[in-house]
Amino acid sequence: MPQFMDVHHGMKGITAEQLREAHKQDLAVEREEGVHFERAWADPESGTVYCLSAAPSADAVRRAHERAGHLTDEVHPVPLSI
Repeated sequence: MPQFMDVHHGMKGITAEQLREAHKQDLAVEREEGVHFERAWADPESGTVYCLSAAPSADAVRRAHERAGHLTDEVHPVPLSI
């Protein structure tokens, strides 16, 4: 399944607990969209959050995040990884 990196902006000051909770919300809805959220990273200073997922499409990633309650600003395909 293709991989995607999505980016959320405007989350300045996010804590580890808030990131963990947002990831749990993603996991709760991922199956309904055919997405698997693998990992999330955050930079509290800039307010940027990154999520890596396997999904059938970028639209599926967007829908899953929307259903989890936090819209994504960007979704990028990850065609190569090592």
